Amino acid sequence: MNIIRIEAPDDPRTAAFRDIRERDLTGREGQFIAEGEVVLRQLVSAASRCRPAAVLLAENRLGGLADVLALSPPAMPVYVAPQAVLDGIAGFHLHRGILALGRKPDVAALPDVLAGLPRTALVVLACGIGNHDNIGGIFRNAAAFGADAVLLDRQCCDPFYRKAIRVSVGAVLRTPMVVGLDATAAVEALKAAGFAVLAMTPSAELTLDAVPPAARIAVVLGAEGPGLPADLIARCTPVGIRMSGGFDSLNVGTAGAIALHHFARRA
Repeated sequence: MNIIRIEAPDDPRTAAFRDIRERDLTGREGQFIAEGEVVLRQLVSAASRCRPAAVLLAENRLGGLADVLALSPPAMPVYVAPQAVLDGIAGFHLHRGILALGRKPDVAALPDVLAGLPRTALVVLACGIGNHDNIGGIFRNAAAFGADAVLLDRQCCDPFYRKAIRVSVGAVLRTPMVVGLDATAAVEALKAAGFAVLAMTPSAELTLDAVPPAARIAVVLGAEGPGLPADLIARCTPVGIRMSGGFDSLNVGTAGAIALHHFARRA
């Protein structure tokens, strides 16, 4: 391991980790910050579509991460600092004591991703979801229930935002995705590729348990509150979840999890 001791918050070698919260909002030119042991383990795993570039640790975390760091490139810098110095670099108290700098995968095109999917496939199309917790939850659910890809329209937030990665427990780093899509064009491309495109909406008459079988399923999710636009729903098959107690809607992550679990079990 390439261990480098850091004694001051302004050490130029750790500039990429400095003032994390402010820089999260502006992006990192193809890189991202991952936080915590669980996410770090995903980043260095064989399943990761991303690659680690550097790690910054509180000195008391080094010994317990030897097995993880052994999976990283030997020349990758592993910066180790006292907790107070680590907090000074990050700009807040980092109680997990673990940060990693990673490189995003190459940008994927929708036709290429769809062409590479198996004959039986399950994907998620997220539209207009700007909440990082919800995006992270969608990726976590997609990984848990075996979705083949997550597609994001251009109104969705960046899945590589630090909080989204953390909420996803690292699923963002391993899930095939396409970002920046036009939602209408994405729906039409899915239909052309043989997908039954299901728009999750409380107004639907067709419920999840009554959806006809299909080899390829795309679950379309919209933002909480406004939901999916009416014109987009009209291009899909509207589907709702049977509920009781006077409720007609769920958190988008919960609704997505129920739908993915249903179709994963059917497959």
